Amino acid sequence: MSNITININGQERNVDVAPDTPLLWVIRENLALTGTKFGCGIALCGACTVHLDGVPIRSCVTPVAAVGNANITTIEGIAEAGSLHPVQQAWIDDQVPQCGYCQSGQIMSAVALLRDNPNPDEATIDAAMSGNICRCGMYDRIKRGIQRVASTGVQQFDPQEMQNG
Repeated sequence: MSNITININGQERNVDVAPDTPLLWVIRENLALTGTKFGCGIALCGACTVHLDGVPIRSCVTPVAAVGNANITTIEGIAEAGSLHPVQQAWIDDQVPQCGYCQSGQIMSAVALLRDNPNPDEATIDAAMSGNICRCGMYDRIKRGIQRVASTGVQQFDPQEMQNG
């Protein structure tokens, strides 16, 4: 066991875990942030997606020691001042989730896509979201939610700015 400090959702947190502990389990079990889900455990389904310095990663295969001083953002960290992120609101407006299990990972991937490309075409959305599996098959709703945010031109909230500023 090691005392490891990580920066998560704008806060510095200390955890006493083995350095090879997957970040997912640190997030869920040690920090009680349960929005990030376990899906497959081999980085294929996307349910465990979080941002590491703004880049979507699979937390189920990322050892906590590999994070270093990077900023981690989970689904709990993308809202701003009590308001939902525009992607979260679009998910509600378009009734995207069916079972909802994959949705935090889907949302985290969509947020990264829209931050990097505020007006993606359909092929770009398909490519960016292809690594996230929805067992309920809500892909059309997911795409519609992303297109809703893109069409509004709403300034995208960047949790990295909050953490760095």
